[in-house]
Amino acid sequence: MGLPFEFLIGLRYLKAKRKSTFISIITFISTAGVTLGVMALIVVLAVMTGFERDLQSKILGTNAHLVVIGNGGALNNYRPLMDRLRQLPGVRAATPFIYNQVMLSTGRTVSGVVLRGIDPTTDRLVTQLSRSIVQGDMGMLEPQTGVSPEPGILIGRELARHLNLGVGDRVNVVSPTGTITPLGMMPKLKPFRVVGIFNTGMYEYDSTLAYVSLDQAQKFFDLGDTVTGIQLRVADVYATTDLARQINREFGPEVYARDWMQMNKNILFALKTEKVVMFIILTLVVLVAAFGIASTLFMVVMEKSRDIAILKAMGTRSLSIMKIFVLEGLIIGVVGTVFGVLSGLLIAHNLEPIIDAVQRVTGKNFFNKDIYYLDHFPSQVIVSDVVMISVTAVLISFVATLYPAWQASRMLPAEALRYE
Repeated sequence: MGLPFEFLIGLRYLKAKRKSTFISIITFISTAGVTLGVMALIVVLAVMTGFERDLQSKILGTNAHLVVIGNGGALNNYRPLMDRLRQLPGVRAATPFIYNQVMLSTGRTVSGVVLRGIDPTTDRLVTQLSRSIVQGDMGMLEPQTGVSPEPGILIGRELARHLNLGVGDRVNVVSPTGTITPLGMMPKLKPFRVVGIFNTGMYEYDSTLAYVSLDQAQKFFDLGDTVTGIQLRVADVYATTDLARQINREFGPEVYARDWMQMNKNILFALKTEKVVMFIILTLVVLVAAFGIASTLFMVVMEKSRDIAILKAMGTRSLSIMKIFVLEGLIIGVVGTVFGVLSGLLIAHNLEPIIDAVQRVTGKNFFNKDIYYLDHFPSQVIVSDVVMISVTAVLISFVATLYPAWQASRMLPAEALRYE
């Protein structure tokens, strides 16, 4: 089965003759514009998606999927509540925790941190803290007989660098809410021994978090047998919002459930918004290329007016004339889109080596982990994004062809051949 004659004529018009070299240059520029626009869209959305997914994995690796806290403060009778929460559909594991702000001091160096009290046994089932430990052992949080009378503490790698601490070193934990004495409020101080250093890959966490055992946190903050809340791990991380509503509805006003998306909504919303804005901005590049396609077709119509008149005089319908120039513009758009997709995928899948090579050549650091949340340059391509970009580029190219093609279809043979 042969190709439609409209397609063959449109393809022939794209080939340059000696006198129409300028039109061919415009055609090449238009194709290159579509290619660059599609390539930029794929690379930027891949980086934004990779950044979002990597940040999400870091958040879920350090924090639980869902947290249940007491509305009036600490949870007193938390063990029966934890058993009830484990029975909910979709809940895989639960662990208690204590959360408070303290200061860590080593000589003259002081740093404010968030101290978390955890149960090492059940925390392994809920968070990925145990997997992020690069030195030491999480099981050494409790005082070890014959090893050290001091309880253990886990600190982040960046915090360890700031305080110049290593495994086995001693650090003082200072609570601003101490005891009242005749001289006023005296902060509470207790020595701990560093038993492990963790690295989540997220600078904010590695520089501001520290962990002790649940029992030691209860003693240090004089909480008795109470906890701040209960952390839950669920089967579907994207169904936590409904589960949080169910807990708030069924467990009464004494407790309040918040999921990971609600606790990090500012970061997640900013990433989603930035991704949409970048898509809109970079789509303008394709729109500029579409103007080039329209300009090319206008010039081709003017140059081929004699051919159009002859075709119409031979009985070719106006719709067929319109199809010739629509297909010609679509060929430019499709070819540019294909090359843009291929080059975009090639760059997106090799982005980190490319960035490293550029940094070595220029001597500049484009990705400082002290500024950004992550310690590497992420890139992840989603098939649906590539399809959406491709369809958008081809659709814009198609729209750009309509007016020039319509103008060609309205051409009258007598007018076109008057001066021939």
